Amino acid sequence: MERRKVYVTVQAEHAPDGSCRPTRIGLADGKCYEIDRIVQVSRCASMVGGRGVRYRVRIGRTETNLFDEQNGRWFVEAKLQ
Repeated sequence: MERRKVYVTVQAEHAPDGSCRPTRIGLADGKCYEIDRIVQVSRCASMVGGRGVRYRVRIGRTETNLFDEQNGRWFVEAKLQ
């Protein structure tokens, strides 16, 4: 399945130690999704271009990759329909 980069808004908790924990993702169409669980955090490149800190997150029964480019921008690897 083909994917594309989609920039999103992210609500996150920031700890005194500098760590970041995303809690909600907002799409351009107004839909918001609560992040139920963070499965994994690692630095890597995206399949759709770009790199940064990858958060493998679970929203309901679906897992997806959320990337923090560390320049104030976040994106997901969205499936093309």
